[in-house]
Amino acid sequence: MPDTNRVVLILLLIALFQYSNAQTRRTVNGNVSDAKTGETLIGASVKLIGPVSAGGITNAYGFYSLNVTDGNYEVSVSFIGYKTVQKTVELSKDTRLNFTLEEDNQLDEVVISATKKNENVSSPQMGLQKINVREINNVPVLLGERDILKTLQLLPGIKSAGEGNSGFYVRGGSTDQNLILLDEAPVYNASHLLGFFSTFNSDAIKDVSVYKGGMPAQYGGRLASVLDIKMNDGNRKEFTAEGGIGLISSRLKVEGPIVKDKGSFMVSARRTYLDAFFKLSSDSSINKNTLYFYDVNAKANYQLDEKNTLYLSGYFGRDKLGLAETFGFNWGNATVTLRWNHLYSNKLFSNTSLIYSNYNYVIQNFMEDNNFEVNSSIKDFNLKQDFEYSLSNDHNLKFGLNLIHHTIAPGKLTSDERSSVNETTYENRKGLESAIYISDEWAVNERLNLVYGFRLSGFSLLGPGNFKTYDAEGNTIQTKSYKSGAFVKNYLNLEPRFSASYQLNTVSSLKGAYTRNVQNIHLMSNSTSTSPTDLYIMNSNNVKPEIADQVALGYFRNFNQDKYEFSAEIYYKQMQNQIEYRSGTDLRGNGNVEADLLYGDGRAYGIELFFKKRFGKFNGWIGYTFSRTERQFDAINEGKWFYAKQDRTHDLSLVGIYKAGPRWTFSSVFVYNTGNAVTYPSGKYQVNGRTAFYYKEKNGYRTPAYHRLDVAATLEGKPGKKLQSSWSFGIYNLYNRQNAFSIDFKDDPDDATRTQVVRTTLFGIIPSVTWNFKF
Repeated sequence: MPDTNRVVLILLLIALFQYSNAQTRRTVNGNVSDAKTGETLIGASVKLIGPVSAGGITNAYGFYSLNVTDGNYEVSVSFIGYKTVQKTVELSKDTRLNFTLEEDNQLDEVVISATKKNENVSSPQMGLQKINVREINNVPVLLGERDILKTLQLLPGIKSAGEGNSGFYVRGGSTDQNLILLDEAPVYNASHLLGFFSTFNSDAIKDVSVYKGGMPAQYGGRLASVLDIKMNDGNRKEFTAEGGIGLISSRLKVEGPIVKDKGSFMVSARRTYLDAFFKLSSDSSINKNTLYFYDVNAKANYQLDEKNTLYLSGYFGRDKLGLAETFGFNWGNATVTLRWNHLYSNKLFSNTSLIYSNYNYVIQNFMEDNNFEVNSSIKDFNLKQDFEYSLSNDHNLKFGLNLIHHTIAPGKLTSDERSSVNETTYENRKGLESAIYISDEWAVNERLNLVYGFRLSGFSLLGPGNFKTYDAEGNTIQTKSYKSGAFVKNYLNLEPRFSASYQLNTVSSLKGAYTRNVQNIHLMSNSTSTSPTDLYIMNSNNVKPEIADQVALGYFRNFNQDKYEFSAEIYYKQMQNQIEYRSGTDLRGNGNVEADLLYGDGRAYGIELFFKKRFGKFNGWIGYTFSRTERQFDAINEGKWFYAKQDRTHDLSLVGIYKAGPRWTFSSVFVYNTGNAVTYPSGKYQVNGRTAFYYKEKNGYRTPAYHRLDVAATLEGKPGKKLQSSWSFGIYNLYNRQNAFSIDFKDDPDDATRTQVVRTTLFGIIPSVTWNFKF
């Protein structure tokens, strides 16, 4: 037979084999949910063992899809904290299999993992931490308020922005370099009461994931991390209510079916009542003061059919602070997300989201001759389209697009005719942020797994308005006017993403990741942590996108049948177009703030160690980070590298949880970290009889080291009653450590040649008690 004919025959045989094989391939898909509530379970494991073995996990909406050949299969479905479901199925066609799992209520142990037993070893995703929301209840926190963000700050690589503050730093990034999503909606200020509490009511939260390195391509817009929080869908089976009454706040959650097994709703509300204690005072200067916050989480969903489900969720929160009839200050967030889940085929899953987000603040002065009001806001309209396509059991493709229209109102000052303050309105700024992405998770073989892809992001500054261009000294070199909708400046950046894991054996693996991130919205702040009045700006003729390139390597190991886990990660991050402001800059009411900005580079590197005991009567974790975070600007510190304000050399967290019996659970937290990098005066001199301090090295000093011990205990009510209740007791800062919130310098009143150092502390020892209930 001629060679050509042989080649043709071989190709025909190969094609015939592939065709016949394709004809016998079947798709198995469906949802995994909680048997009691109907809540979909994110990250549940689904395995099929038979002629062809396959396995996968449910996505963010509880959906899975696997491809196998005809035959009989043993199906195993598992999720942490739930009983494993196993069944036998015969497959001869595409099949939809939905599973419901029952909670595994073992009274002799607690579980503090939110992932399957060996996922930390087997998953190619690096730098991902997941929080088990149910166990947040056992971690001691300030004033007994359960707080997701405070719990995250106990993990390596994630550092608190300060005493009592819900802001956080991730691997050398500043607070605004964290993308915080609540049901896909960005939250610009995630704090209550000036940062002492976060906006996230844990009663309303189902899933918490934080990516501190190697983030997937579907996320973008920030340099340091992504905190992805998803709310509860609501109970599809029955009506329930739960809540708690504490020393300073109370909360209530109600949920139930709209149509049983097809749709549900959830409403959760929380409010503090410090203002009620003010009103008890007979002193008018006190009883007219205001200090409280409230927040409401709401969500509804309805399954139209097996291929279509609608979701509507929202968050509304507000803080109000007022000093009698002299001053008022309030700020808050509002988000709304409308989602449509659609199954185009057995392999193609779609999620379409319309999102609205609004953060604003109002400052009021009620003095007669100085009466004014200042309003500022940032408002987003967001369209997201995400697809998941199961190419095969070895390839899971994700792709989509994102369009965000930003409107920043930097400030509007209004006053009445009696006021000496002139009314001022600063021009709004509008921008369009866009991105397309594609990512593939590829199981190359039993040992090697890859996640790779890219994100192409763009930003366009839009008119109307007058736009200035400044030189390096801040002088205006050009002013140009643009009409509404006109394109002022455009930026386009490619963001490659790559992450890989190689399993050395069944209990250990090596991982590596490279990620480029781009940020187009920037926060200007004069404080060391996030403030409600911080100023947001976007890319412009002068402000370029911030860019970060991060490389990370890690070793992951489990012990004793996955009861213990250990990880060690090292990272290096290079940052471009970092922003600082010139000395003496006033960010409030500054219509030309870009003239006072400086641009430079940054770098961050470190090692993170993590050891966790995941199951048993006693468990917890130890997290330690050794790191450096530095910045370099030509016009600062003589052009030399200096420590960034978020630099802390050592950061240590110890968390322990002990279940003493069926009713008592005890826990404790110890934290230690190196003091913040700060700029203190190096000397002083007299000018016309007044003392002036002079400064040399930028951030060349440190505040004293911070450390604290918290303890807590939870007493569960007697089981079997319709009304379930528990008491939570806690002591914050058990040994009354006087940690420095701020340090100031002033002349000694008895000797002006000497200097006094004044330390301000916020919290000493603080007890708390909360009664929780559910029925």
